Amino acid sequence: MTIAVVGGALANKAGYGGEAWIRLSWVLGLRRLGIDVWLVEDLDSATCLDRAGAPTSAANSYNLDYFNEVVDAFGLTDRAVLRVDGGTHTFGAGADALAALGEQAELVVNIGGHLPAEVLFPRAQWVYIDIDPGWTQFWHASGNPGARLEGHHAFYTIAENLGTSRCPIPTGGLPWRTIRQPVVLADWPVLPTPGPTRFTTVATWRNPFGPVGDEVLGAKHHQFRRFVDLAESSASIHELALRIHPADAADERLLAAHGWQIVDAAEVARTPADFRSYVQGSWAELSPVQGVYAHTQSGWFSDRSLRYLASGRPVLVQDTGLSDLYPVGEGLVTFESTAEARDGEQRIEADYQGHAAAAREIAERFFDSDLVLSRLLDEVGIA
Repeated sequence: MTIAVVGGALANKAGYGGEAWIRLSWVLGLRRLGIDVWLVEDLDSATCLDRAGAPTSAANSYNLDYFNEVVDAFGLTDRAVLRVDGGTHTFGAGADALAALGEQAELVVNIGGHLPAEVLFPRAQWVYIDIDPGWTQFWHASGNPGARLEGHHAFYTIAENLGTSRCPIPTGGLPWRTIRQPVVLADWPVLPTPGPTRFTTVATWRNPFGPVGDEVLGAKHHQFRRFVDLAESSASIHELALRIHPADAADERLLAAHGWQIVDAAEVARTPADFRSYVQGSWAELSPVQGVYAHTQSGWFSDRSLRYLASGRPVLVQDTGLSDLYPVGEGLVTFESTAEARDGEQRIEADYQGHAAAAREIAERFFDSDLVLSRLLDEVGIA
């Protein structure tokens, strides 16, 4: 049996249920294909916090508690290792298991370059999975070590237009292949249609990365400001499950003044189960995207949105160059202006069941983990 490692963040993103699903989908999807899959994560103890947000040791941290909570919930306790301060301490399956894995692993799926390729799993083929397109490539072009591309044998990005004339993101001379984020469809069953008519999304108001490229390409909070009046004069509910810093209280007041309902994402989407319940309890998704994805027409598509699709929930999102990649217009509807977004809402409302069925069909056709990951294994030569 092929032994593979997924490198990615749970403890580093404690309390972010949607982020956990990104990593879990790779682990669970590869397992479905008969791979012996391990989740390995690196954690810097200097970033560890307790539940009140105060600095603490890794052993006493909410980071570790969250890691254990998630891997336990998904039956991964004996296949997950949390490596602290470069291996000074290990949790989960432990140091001996990690040492044995180091000699056995044949494949490393390194999400966002999370694991240091020069240190671990010397026999393995290292595959980089870029889930932050734009930042990854601009950082690499400028010599910023944050990209962590060194030491990999294959490079994949979810920016499906990267390397084409449509997308100005630099390739850096690397042989980028494209991949879609996988979803294990069995984990996202279609439930009865909820009510009332409620467009939602889950978001962090500001991303932690800052601007990229030669100009400020715009983060998500800039895009939300562009579309802030969408909720006005609408009979539908427009709700944001939002993480927003108190310093951005003026923006929170602006959203509320324009009719947006705001709930705390830290409460409604803390665990993977919470996140799934929130998505499946929604009527449809409505969301702008990070400006870098829209302005570069990168073809990026959100892992969050594909889980709405898999749940049979229509998705109405700002366009990132998706029309050449997916059957846009039913189930998945895109917009570039407020007028187009309002029109998209009306179209979904006029034929909700048709859009809901089309949403699930898109997930099955394009994002099914069996299809996505079988293709990856074939391309990198793993039987």
